Amino acid sequence: MSEEDFFPDIITKLPKADIPIEGVDAYLFQGENQQILFMSFEKDAEIPEHSHEAQWGVILDGEIELTIEGKKYTLRRGDTYFIPKGMKHSAKIKKGYKDITFFNQKDRYKMKLHRPNSL
Repeated sequence: MSEEDFFPDIITKLPKADIPIEGVDAYLFQGENQQILFMSFEKDAEIPEHSHEAQWGVILDGEIELTIEGKKYTLRRGDTYFIPKGMKHSAKIKKGYKDITFFNQKDRYKMKLHRPNSL
């Protein structure tokens, strides 16, 4: 099932987030002080260890191996996770993974800019 079939148009009409990971599509809902992303991974991805403001997520489909402060968790559809502010974490995400992620940070990701075709 493609992301277009998975997420309804009220989600796919949101601006896309500019995330530098090959094979990920993310729709960005921007609040005054937080962001919500609706993400879909069409390829396996490895996210190196990093930290930022608090993050909460719910897995809608697929599987992720999330490592928080050295402890590994394997999460699947229906599971949720919480990463407190400043905690080092990394992830191995499998193709087909989809989630909703809430960042307690207004500028975690920027909107992807649409560039017109050059002639």
